[in-house]
Amino acid sequence: MKSTFVCLFAVAVLPLYAAGELSKPIEALRSVQKEGEGNETAAKAWQEIVKADASNLPEVLKGMNGANPLAENWLRAAVGVIADEALKAKTMPVEALVAFLKDTKNSSGPRVVAFDLIHRADEKLAEELTPTLLEDPSSDLRRHPVAKLIAAGDAALDKKDKDAAMVAFGKGLVAARDEDQIKTLTKKLRDLGQKVDLPKHFGFLMSWKLIAPFSNADRGGFDKVYPPEKELHFDAIYEGKSKKVEWVDFTSADEYGKIDFNKPFGMEKSVVGYAATDFFSEEDRQAEIRIGCKNGWKVWLNGELLFARDEYHRGAKLDQYKLPCQLKKGKNTILVKCCQNEQTEQWTVEWEFQLRVCDATGTAILAAK
Repeated sequence: MKSTFVCLFAVAVLPLYAAGELSKPIEALRSVQKEGEGNETAAKAWQEIVKADASNLPEVLKGMNGANPLAENWLRAAVGVIADEALKAKTMPVEALVAFLKDTKNSSGPRVVAFDLIHRADEKLAEELTPTLLEDPSSDLRRHPVAKLIAAGDAALDKKDKDAAMVAFGKGLVAARDEDQIKTLTKKLRDLGQKVDLPKHFGFLMSWKLIAPFSNADRGGFDKVYPPEKELHFDAIYEGKSKKVEWVDFTSADEYGKIDFNKPFGMEKSVVGYAATDFFSEEDRQAEIRIGCKNGWKVWLNGELLFARDEYHRGAKLDQYKLPCQLKKGKNTILVKCCQNEQTEQWTVEWEFQLRVCDATGTAILAAK
């Protein structure tokens, strides 16, 4: 393997290829599979690509659109070799890279690479482009302009200009999509006496109907079809794990939307709970349901199973799972099955999830009602 990489990077000094000759080697790289299928062909194709003239950089970046992770890594490495040579020769095709960056039909990954190349070639131009990325579909490309607004707000505070600081922080929060920046901006605004509605910003669904506990003995409850999976009658009473169970209303007070079954039902183990809510959409549209959960779970939308995860206590985080879906105009019913296992260690007591509805950029889609 070591000799292979020496060979790959050595060819960068060979004569350059002209523009427009890379479609076949790019396609060969795009065909490589994680099981190793196509690696030999990909290695040869990579050697062809890194000989290319810098004017071919947008073409190589375009090859990253929709590529599998392994192919994307091959192409990203090729871009790096070509770009390094272009920087030395001062032949970076900046204008073409700007056009590639501005075309939001291109995938986020290669557009981020394009911006980095622009920044390396012309830092002043990159700074001029930064404000235009504040509402970009790529959350990665939003980070830099949001960071600039945080810096601007801090600078305003240094000058005792609280109004200017609040404007900068507020604008940054509206644009921010990454949790770390949102937390930073929220604290800064609250320190200035401003109210921040994080559930609304994220689009967390806070009010649910819950029913529990059903049995998850021997972890068999994950696959067992309990009545809520067959029908949603909120006045119904069913046989539960050790007693009759019925639906209860629950509204989360946690600003990160945590729906905690332990609160209404107590610290149960080896159990299954269900949560149901209606989401009213103003139109038919594509969306994402994003869930964070460290328990076993399933999610249905309008009776269709979107995804399931039979795993316990491996950690939970915001947007841990992204489930593409189609909302219909009007009422959409979301059902979550949340399973708790038999472990009794302190770090296994959580029986909860957080769920939000957003678009592919992470921008909250708010319910019509």
